[in-house]
Amino acid sequence: MSFLANPTTANAKQLPSGLARGFKPSSITDLRIERILRRGFMLDEDASANGNSAANQAAAIAPRIALVGGYTPRRCGIATFTADIHDSIRAAFPDTKIDVYAMAPVTNDIAFASPVRGVIVENDKDSFIAAARQIESSHADLVWLQHEFGLFGGYAGDQILELLDRVAAPLIVTLHTVMPDPDADQRRVIERIIARASKLIVMSDRAAILLRDIYGADPDQIEIIPHGVPDRPFGRSDQFKAEHDLSGRKVIMTFGLLSPGKGIEAMIGALPAIASAHPETLYCIVGATHPNLVAREGEAYRDSLRKLASDLGVEDNIRWIDSFLETEDLLDLIEAADIYVTPYLGANQATSGTLSYAVALGKAVVSTPYAHAVELLADDRGVFVPFGDSAALAREIGGLLDTPDRLHAMQKRAYDHGRDMIWPAFAARCHDLVSQVLQPHFSPFADLAQSPGLEGLLRICDSTGIIQHSIFSVPDRAHGYCVDDNARALMLVNRLGPDAEPHRSRLAAVFAGFVQSAWNDDIEEFRNFMGYARNWLEASGSQDSCGRALWALGATSHQGITPSLRRWAQCLFDRTIGSAADFGSPRATAFAMLGADYRLDADRMNEAARSVLEKGGERLMTLFASARRDNWIWFESVLAYDNCRLPEALIRAGLRLDRPDFTRAGLETLRWVLDIQISPAGLFRPVGSESFGRAHALPRPFDQQPVEAWAAIDAAHAAYDATRDRQWLSHASRAYAWFFGSNDRGVAVADPVSGSCHDGINPRGLNMNEGAESVLAYQLAHCSIRDLMSKADAN
Repeated sequence: MSFLANPTTANAKQLPSGLARGFKPSSITDLRIERILRRGFMLDEDASANGNSAANQAAAIAPRIALVGGYTPRRCGIATFTADIHDSIRAAFPDTKIDVYAMAPVTNDIAFASPVRGVIVENDKDSFIAAARQIESSHADLVWLQHEFGLFGGYAGDQILELLDRVAAPLIVTLHTVMPDPDADQRRVIERIIARASKLIVMSDRAAILLRDIYGADPDQIEIIPHGVPDRPFGRSDQFKAEHDLSGRKVIMTFGLLSPGKGIEAMIGALPAIASAHPETLYCIVGATHPNLVAREGEAYRDSLRKLASDLGVEDNIRWIDSFLETEDLLDLIEAADIYVTPYLGANQATSGTLSYAVALGKAVVSTPYAHAVELLADDRGVFVPFGDSAALAREIGGLLDTPDRLHAMQKRAYDHGRDMIWPAFAARCHDLVSQVLQPHFSPFADLAQSPGLEGLLRICDSTGIIQHSIFSVPDRAHGYCVDDNARALMLVNRLGPDAEPHRSRLAAVFAGFVQSAWNDDIEEFRNFMGYARNWLEASGSQDSCGRALWALGATSHQGITPSLRRWAQCLFDRTIGSAADFGSPRATAFAMLGADYRLDADRMNEAARSVLEKGGERLMTLFASARRDNWIWFESVLAYDNCRLPEALIRAGLRLDRPDFTRAGLETLRWVLDIQISPAGLFRPVGSESFGRAHALPRPFDQQPVEAWAAIDAAHAAYDATRDRQWLSHASRAYAWFFGSNDRGVAVADPVSGSCHDGINPRGLNMNEGAESVLAYQLAHCSIRDLMSKADAN
């Protein structure tokens, strides 16, 4: 059985034939990707014939989980818990693939074996980065992290972020400790994890409240799944007492790595009173001394407890089991107990796995009221005593030993409650959670011959222009307008067909008027930002916004929907093109070059436009020669936004000017940047904002934005014009499919019915806002791939 039901084709949409020919999922060797693509749309008949067998196999493929945490034979509670997760999930859902990435101490002296696929060494940054690459290359569908601050190294365990920031798969995090009063580093780390996680698992209501109220986690992120426990029969205490030479004794037990804070002193202090009434009492203190404590002071702490017992005359009522027990041995020993005691000294004690074990095995529990115990022992499933109160411990334990019927009834209530926590129940809850996280959400794949709806565009337009931002789907007037978006919008209405009337003619006048108004004659530059009250907020905008205005004017000079609109654009372009002379931004240069190329379509003798193409091309060539390295085929030492516009402009300049050197360099850089925007699973993964400005660093997965997909399609279109090589159709199709769920989150970014588009993909899924840049990027991407596929069909 797999986590995800097999896909059906009942609701699938037909993929346009041109797009199917450009990008056949059957050409991708990873069957998981074919399954994902086919959830979003059906291939046409020819493509289906090539891929049906593979698709049927892919449909049955279960998810692959990368499970990160401590792991046995490491001796710590997190390692045991992680191993139990693996075993319980595999037992309940044997088709599920689980790769374990085990945390190792700095000494890295643990002999891990299968199912450990990778080892991550505490405080070793390179080790975390290598594990991230390994997880990515494994095509893991999900990362499940077991988090404890002391496990990873760095400030408050922040080394784990080196891994999480580089992995695109959805993230589930089990938080074993949620601090109510975090220091600055603890808060920073947890808030970063919250920002990346699709789901946060905690084991108590209090931890969930802390995540929400202290750390600002979204309640929808938080899932309460109690600690898993073994499923064993009730009432076998005498059997296991005999096996451990405890027959005839009243056995009280505490288990855990020994350290101050566990409250052992208080329990030893209670023994004289208990033993005087019940001399057969034996207190078993089970567990090795915490290794960090041993490293600091050896066994001084254990020796102090032994001395306390000797001073109180109860050393014969204590059995010290100074070792780390394997799980089955520990469970056998707990079964021998009558009463389990957790006398911890702090109310914020982390979740106790052994307390959960004791309840599930039907032990009466006497505990201090730390958070986990208060919830687990409610409804008379245990007894509470104040912190550090030996007299109260003696009174309550003695009272249970005095009344066997009460002791037995409490044990049975605990056991019955534990049935909801057994490992199969834990696995079922996790199954539901993983299914929820991995459920893809595709939108119908629109026929390329049919333009997207206009409702999403019209919603954010008024008589002034297109409003920059939205809060969800509601226009956000607080941020007004910008020439960037109105320039893109002008390019879009030029490309809408007559079925968009009367909207396209009305909007063309609005957007052109905005661009016209943006030109500041006094300083001969374009302004960018305008307030909602139609007040310009600056005398001049950025070079990039100026470049986009020139691009739109050039495009309109050739594609404008009326002769008068084309004449207007030609005049304003010729009047303003001089503002590009001093551009220092490579992207502004590229935008102006694209506009100049369009202008030359309308007027091949336009010297100003030709000069912009020639000088811009030479500048990009100079940048390329300076920045390129063996594994860095690019114009700059960093990646940023709209990367594909640089090679696109160089290819267009090469074609226009008959400069093969420009074209070759454009194709080389485009091939490189598109290749690094293909995920290991074969999906389009645009360079996201988290990657901007990192010198010679390959991209991190997020945040992914629609404008990058549009740029990739336009650039692939230019490359196809230069080469007629159908590989560029595959690149364009992959980028277009990103809008409909063929992405790292399996989510539909665009809606072809309304024509709207979300603002991108972040680690948790969709950015639910629908701003102008995103809506326009989707609409323009559709226009570009429609024209490209029509051209390819004609060839």
